[in-house]
Amino acid sequence: MRVQKPREIAARVLQQREKAADYVENLLEAGLPSLSPADRSLCQELVYGVVRRQRTLDWLIARKTERRVQKATLQILLRLGLYQMFWLDRIPHHAAVNETVELARQLGCGPQSGFINALLRGYASERDETKKLLDELKANQPGLGYSHPDWLCERWQKRWGAEKLRQLLEWNNAPPKTFARVNTLRTETGKLLEQWRDEDVEYDFVRRDWLEENLVFELKSHPPLTSLPSFQKGFFYVQDPSTLLPVRELGPRPGENILDLCAAPGGKTTYIAQLMQNRGRVIAKERQYDRLSLIRENCGRLGVTCAELVRSEGPVFPELNVHFDRILVDAPCSNTGAMRRRVDLRWRIRPEEIERLRTVQLELINEAASILKPNGVLVYSTCSLEPEENGEVAKEFLASHSSFSLEFERELLPFADGVDGAYVAKFVNRWGEAPAEP
Repeated sequence: MRVQKPREIAARVLQQREKAADYVENLLEAGLPSLSPADRSLCQELVYGVVRRQRTLDWLIARKTERRVQKATLQILLRLGLYQMFWLDRIPHHAAVNETVELARQLGCGPQSGFINALLRGYASERDETKKLLDELKANQPGLGYSHPDWLCERWQKRWGAEKLRQLLEWNNAPPKTFARVNTLRTETGKLLEQWRDEDVEYDFVRRDWLEENLVFELKSHPPLTSLPSFQKGFFYVQDPSTLLPVRELGPRPGENILDLCAAPGGKTTYIAQLMQNRGRVIAKERQYDRLSLIRENCGRLGVTCAELVRSEGPVFPELNVHFDRILVDAPCSNTGAMRRRVDLRWRIRPEEIERLRTVQLELINEAASILKPNGVLVYSTCSLEPEENGEVAKEFLASHSSFSLEFERELLPFADGVDGAYVAKFVNRWGEAPAEP
């Protein structure tokens, strides 16, 4: 059987993306055979890089083709070649050209190989001039220069200004870091660090004002994570530090009844259980069956025994038949704060989606409020940067729930906090309390 090379695998994944509704991350993971770490890294870099830079790459192609529409596979090949030439400095130009031409023959574009060769070699001879043009695009047309939709850039620039917009766009185009939370249900920090050293994992300490000391580490380099005994034994869980803030504000305690809405893939559920020391009851609710199995898998690996998984359609909870001490509403959202990790999200999200999601978010938080105990804590969180999904939802909720008070509100911004974007609001149900003295 012929062994596929990283560039061929990358091209085939990008072909599938043109036809499938699934996210490119899922397509890559499903279609990636066993590769050496170096080849796997290159394949991932090519796929994610081409998707991130798609708009800018298409602009480069259009300049040399009189804006003629190319067939899908041919466009993918040209994107791959140009991405290597202008964004992967470690690959020599001649190698990028030759590999792309050879790949064209393998993917049925042999008759177009001369055209591909000419276009790429033309850009190779104009590299310095083209780089200046790309820099000018970033300054004058940031959506085109940084390969984002114009409507998002206009929205963000209006809110934060040109410089912070530039920082956010650069953040979104950079490969995300890998962070690991120590799972104290299975191990201790010292033992995990010792095992990581034996497993050739290079790490660094992560400190943020909402994190416990020595709880989260950045993994600088490592073998494939699922191959590590420390991963298989559930000694750590991979998640961005931003996702821990809502759980810290929730403040779960041993022995309590806690509800985690929209719980997949289980990162917050398992951290709640960790803070509860596996004592009490955590209801992890999820609508989608396949995502429910993901929570079950993570709970099993991490040794979480206090979680009960519930699958339910819609935001109605009569089947739970209980009121809760604390509820986490980690609502479905536009995910604009996590665009660095969801590489093709920028091409999927639409302005009208934000308003649709806001309706869903309000339904969830209103239903959650109805099953919270007096003096109970309700935390609402998203990984969105958009005010309509964040502060405006909190204000509308408070306007219709006079017994609730806002105790905490915080927005995490990538360019300010160095983590994924997130919003967290903490409410307390003061129902039944005597009114405050005037």
